[in-house]
Amino acid sequence: MTTITATSHRSTASRATGLLGTALLGVLLIAGVGFASMPAVHDATHDVRHTLSFPCH
Repeated sequence: MTTITATSHRSTASRATGLLGTALLGVLLIAGVGFASMPAVHDATHDVRHTLSFPCH
């Protein structure tokens, strides 16, 4: 009896798309929080932004 196992292989283009999407989401989150006008959001991320050399004021 022969057993056939299905495996999935992601293409290089699929991996690149996922990486690009993840990087874009990260940049948008950092920029969105960095320029947020709500004091609670600003205070919660203040030290992290300075650690990353991201200007916030």
